[in-house]
Amino acid sequence: MEYIQNIMSTEVWNGKTVGDFLSVEFLASFFGSVLAAITILVIGWIIAAWLGRRVRKLGLAHKHLDDTLFNFLGSIVRYTILAFTILIVLNTFGVRTTSVVAAVGAAGLAIGLALQGTLSNVAAGVMLILFRPLKIGDFVEVAGKMGTVKDVTLNFTELANVSNVQVIIPNAEVWGNVIDNYSAYPTRRVEWTFGVGYGANLKQAEAVILDTIMADERSHSSPEPFIQVNNLNDSSVDFLVRVWCKSGDYFQYQADMKRRVKEALDEASVPIPFPTRTIIQAAE
Repeated sequence: MEYIQNIMSTEVWNGKTVGDFLSVEFLASFFGSVLAAITILVIGWIIAAWLGRRVRKLGLAHKHLDDTLFNFLGSIVRYTILAFTILIVLNTFGVRTTSVVAAVGAAGLAIGLALQGTLSNVAAGVMLILFRPLKIGDFVEVAGKMGTVKDVTLNFTELANVSNVQVIIPNAEVWGNVIDNYSAYPTRRVEWTFGVGYGANLKQAEAVILDTIMADERSHSSPEPFIQVNNLNDSSVDFLVRVWCKSGDYFQYQADMKRRVKEALDEASVPIPFPTRTIIQAAE
């Protein structure tokens, strides 16, 4: 019994003995701190999730606001609140948060040096989200890949190509390459080259081509359409045609006009060129 009393009275940490740690007051204080920490964590988690959702919904509620930017801001708000919540929890246990922050900073520096490639993607992701050279729903070509933007995260950009195949591009490659954004402007200029035979009436051919294209409701009269003879090939006289349309109509409109112009030229008996070869037999 005397041995146990000696152990109970031995100083073990910060001036406290084993007996102090086993006292009712200490246990009540300890479990009270644990309960308070759990309560703070739960409340902090709920508030962080709620505020994050509110920021995201703000972007969805207004069409002129960018969804990608507000998704990013929502994540920043959520993780910031969670970080402060953890610091408050540590304070309830008497932990000096200044030393914790310093240790986290040192660990973050070491991790940053080890993950330079990954962090370059994160840095590029922040630039993409802040400056928004592309947005969700845009049709783009970047890093040799073409498709519709489905998501822009801190690490990668997700596209769906024309075959609806998922394409993942690291953000460092997106930010470090030329981006062709076909959805950035409301209108686009479509360009065709139509060839007719050398025996064709050029005025008639020009009128047939232009009238056929401008008869389509997708064709814009302003800016003014352009058509002129552009090239004299071996077997054809080529007309260069440029007409404006809505960006969303571009691909189908371009394909439709090729067929309609061919059919209109056939109906007007305008000869369509094709390669020919003349063989002259030498006299014996």
